[in-house]
Amino acid sequence: MKKLLFLCCLSLVLGCARQGDRYVQITGYAQGGTYSVKLNIKDVQVPVETIRDSVDALLLQIDTTLSGYNKKSLVARFNAGEKVPATPLFMEMYRLARKYWERSGGMLDCAAGPLFDAWGFGFKNSRFPTEEEVSALMEKCGMGRLPASLPVVDGQVDPASLGFPQLNYNAVAQGYSCDVIARYLYGIGVRDMLVDIGEIWCDGVNPSGKDWAVGIDRPVDQPEEASDELDGVWTSGGKPRGVVTSGNYRKFYMKDGHKYAHTINPKTGFPVSHNLLSATVVSADSAAEADALATWCMVLGLEPAKALLLDSPGLEGYLIYEDADGEMKEWASPGFTLRQ
Repeated sequence: MKKLLFLCCLSLVLGCARQGDRYVQITGYAQGGTYSVKLNIKDVQVPVETIRDSVDALLLQIDTTLSGYNKKSLVARFNAGEKVPATPLFMEMYRLARKYWERSGGMLDCAAGPLFDAWGFGFKNSRFPTEEEVSALMEKCGMGRLPASLPVVDGQVDPASLGFPQLNYNAVAQGYSCDVIARYLYGIGVRDMLVDIGEIWCDGVNPSGKDWAVGIDRPVDQPEEASDELDGVWTSGGKPRGVVTSGNYRKFYMKDGHKYAHTINPKTGFPVSHNLLSATVVSADSAAEADALATWCMVLGLEPAKALLLDSPGLEGYLIYEDADGEMKEWASPGFTLRQ
């Protein structure tokens, strides 16, 4: 999650198919890229300008609480050893991180920040640590060294009392951001929506009265850039769903002819090395879950990721991988709705 820049605008979304529908779109810059919120304000009593300002305020609150790139955020100050206020957002994110750490058996570890930093995929510029350096870092970090809930004294959390952990919520924060915005929209009566902040939450139908459609990138190596090739289009069925794709085709670097992916296995301390190129996860529960599980799939690799998706109620998935001949192949769970 990168520092937010706010330049919001509103526009009318044309093509409404049902009588009384009034779709608007809010766009701006968030978390290092653009965001878009499309919503049907039919029967919503809150003025559109108020909705825009509220979305703006929520994204700003997320940035100033959870962004490791914003040096004044609560997480950045906590990582620097400073006591920080135990705000609801700060505490909720820790609870979510702990939940997914436990659920994944330690494969998702938001307290392994020093490992991400060491490989240059965190908040610092560093690359290719030695095995000794990796071992030393693993001795000092990890969610397993922290309590189930953060201790609060006089309304504050003191990192010194916890051994100065380093938190990095990149594996779940963007999905969580979608959930925060969606929670607000549901609260004011919105039912048809698509919240796109890099990751996606959608519900209901689009301005044409059809299911929301989300393109699935084809995993072509393009560091830090969005692919212009699609592997297919996922359709929502009009149901509330979080949709997230994680892959190793945008964030990586090359050294001595070897590709080092940004997905770190916190149990080994090293970047993963397998044939799974991308994982798209659809969650009926939340975009945060889709975000976390997509990363978990990328840590696991192809066959364990298939098993995870098939054994998890409320989840569907689409995996793109490279076969033994170097050809790109796809696998979809039975309920994943995809059109070419």
